[in-house]
Amino acid sequence: MQPDMISREVRTKGFSLSPAHILTLGRILLSPVFVLLYLYHDDIGVGLVALPYLLISLVVLSELSDVFDGFVARKRNQVTELGKLIDPMADSIFRLSVFLAFTGGVLQLPLLLVLVFFYRDTLISTLRTVCALRGVALAARLSGKIKAVMHAAIIFLVVLSMIPYSLGYLSLEQLQDISFYSVLVGAVYTFYTGLEYFYVNRNFILKALLPSLQ
Repeated sequence: MQPDMISREVRTKGFSLSPAHILTLGRILLSPVFVLLYLYHDDIGVGLVALPYLLISLVVLSELSDVFDGFVARKRNQVTELGKLIDPMADSIFRLSVFLAFTGGVLQLPLLLVLVFFYRDTLISTLRTVCALRGVALAARLSGKIKAVMHAAIIFLVVLSMIPYSLGYLSLEQLQDISFYSVLVGAVYTFYTGLEYFYVNRNFILKALLPSLQ
C-alpha cells in the first residue's frame, strides 16, 4: 500500500466517504459494542437468555457488512486504495476484539491461545505495510482467506453454543470445552497460515527488508 496513493485519494475527494467506506467503518464500531455487551450484559440489563441472540445479530451484521462493502464498492465503481486498506483492518479489529472478549465472561478462554490470532495478524499486517513502503507487494494467500472464514465460523459456533447454555441444556464446563477446542483448532490453523505466509514470501520479504538490515 502506497501512502502517496492514499493521500492523493484523500486530497482529491476531500475526505468524502463512500457507502462502502461507511459499511466498513460501521464494522469497526460494532467491535466495542460486542465487547461491552458480552462482558457487561448484566450491568446494562440484558439477561443471559437474550444475550446470545444479540451477540449473533452483531456477528451477522459484521459479516454482512464485510460482504456488502466490497459488493457496493465494485457495483458503484468505487474500489479505492483506502478501501483496500481499511477493509481487512476492520475484519481483524472485529474478530480479534471478539476473541479477546472471550477471555473473560463465561467462556474464560486462555489469553495465550487468543494471542496467536493477535500476533499473527499484527506481524503480517506490519510486514505487508513495510514491504509496500519499499515497493514490494505481498499478495494475500488462499490460506489467509480460509482463516478468515474459519474465524467467523468459530465465533458463530461459540456464540450459538451459548443458547443451550442459557436455557440450561448445556453446562458451563461443556460450553467452555466447546469454546476452547473450537478456538484451539482455529489457533493451530492460524499459526500454520503465518508460517506459510513467511515461507512463501521469504524472497520478497528479504528483498524489501535487506537494505534496512545492512
